[in-house]
Amino acid sequence: MSVSEKNFVVEGDQVSVEDHRLLRKVDLRLLPVFTLLYLLSFLDRSNIGNAKIDGMTTDLGVSPASYNTALAIYFVGYVIFEIPANVCTTNSDPPLQLTSMYSNLLPSLCRLKKCNPQVWLPSLTLIWGIVSIGQGLVKNQAGLFGIRFLLGATEAGLFPGVIYVFSVYYLRRERSWRVAMFFGGSALAGAFGGIFAYCIGLMNGVGGRSGWQWIFILEGILTVFVSLIAYFIVPTWSHKAKFLSETEKTRLLDRLQADSDAGTDQVFKWSSVLDAFSDHLVWAYAFLFHGFSFVLYSLSLFLPTIIAGLGFETWQAQLMTVPPNVLASFSIWTTVYFSSKLNIRAPFIIGAAIVSIIGYILLIASTSPGVQYFGVHLAAAGVYTGNSLLLSWPGENVSGQAKRAVAVALQISVGDIGAIAGCLIYRPTLDSYLYRTPNLIAIGYLLFAIVMTTYLWVMMSAENRRRDRLLSKGEVKEETEEERIRLGDRSVRYRYRV
Repeated sequence: MSVSEKNFVVEGDQVSVEDHRLLRKVDLRLLPVFTLLYLLSFLDRSNIGNAKIDGMTTDLGVSPASYNTALAIYFVGYVIFEIPANVCTTNSDPPLQLTSMYSNLLPSLCRLKKCNPQVWLPSLTLIWGIVSIGQGLVKNQAGLFGIRFLLGATEAGLFPGVIYVFSVYYLRRERSWRVAMFFGGSALAGAFGGIFAYCIGLMNGVGGRSGWQWIFILEGILTVFVSLIAYFIVPTWSHKAKFLSETEKTRLLDRLQADSDAGTDQVFKWSSVLDAFSDHLVWAYAFLFHGFSFVLYSLSLFLPTIIAGLGFETWQAQLMTVPPNVLASFSIWTTVYFSSKLNIRAPFIIGAAIVSIIGYILLIASTSPGVQYFGVHLAAAGVYTGNSLLLSWPGENVSGQAKRAVAVALQISVGDIGAIAGCLIYRPTLDSYLYRTPNLIAIGYLLFAIVMTTYLWVMMSAENRRRDRLLSKGEVKEETEEERIRLGDRSVRYRYRV
């Protein structure tokens, strides 16, 4: 059977009963544990917002401006440990010869290819859990800066590592929904973070420590505990998966090897890197995430402060961060379900941005705490949903392993710069009227994201139509398998998913 014939088999809309059963088995093994790990990752990076309103900045003598710097330093560590792996090889661990849509992103990925993910990913979780505990032991501003940098550096490997594992279990078209479910852990982190912060805050004075210190310590201990259990749950490579029978493994590998370029052994070429940097769509993906990332991290980190500014006590504000994040979780899973069923991304991303903009308008324009709180719900639901959809988009549309790796690396790196900007713009000198000026800037970023999404939608749709016309007129010569692999997404037979 030729590659094209096999692609037709696995890319069809119909999934056999056997494949459906196989996917459910893989889902049950991968999604719960990876979503939990990402929940803990997001919880440990964002609980500083809960600690702030519980007295952290006062006890450590951290000025309002320095607090913003501490937030930004986390992303500096994240970016530094993310970029160098762009020069890593694209050849994967045998025998699959598969590369992830997120491969070559981080230094951790270089090790991931050499290490068993069943060991590597729980080990990452263990390390950042220990660092998170250290956040509750710092004594001054310098210590806070240092520990935030270490937290960013140690957490940087989880997201691309998990996505890499997804790539050796799922087809391209199957990853979008799974990535969104996995990303939903970030919204759940906000919900659990509020509950935990309220309960743990009641321990103020226990053992001679403040409540904010116990927030870091106990949530860090929880991460360490889960990491130890994860050693027994996180799966290894698909060709060695013990939770699958031999028949199931054979079918899984056959599907993967027939899925586009995922089953090909492609040698790294610098021309592929240049091809990525010269592709206007690659840059559009990056700027799209930049727009959403600004709002995602500024909202998640400053949500407790904003809610407290509505006139609520600290304990009330901690608990009132829960409903917006719960709504965001349900919004993610509901929207992604329909997006996957309809096999479209752009309209849902634009819709999510519009919902978020409406939320920010309510927060800015209204003087009623109830209406403003409702606006927070809309802002959270839109922002988290949009991010969950866009993160897998370049992985679905950029073909050629090295080019795809660079495309996604660029998306995440440029997006993290947006997160740094968000941390610095929500500064104390602009905190009047519940950060009215930064919230207006957030609306601007969301409008920018809508422009980028529209650009991608229009350009990819137009290119699909152009290629359809060429094929219908018979003006295109037949491509060999080698030519299709070399051309990647430039092949006239390649279709973008909009």
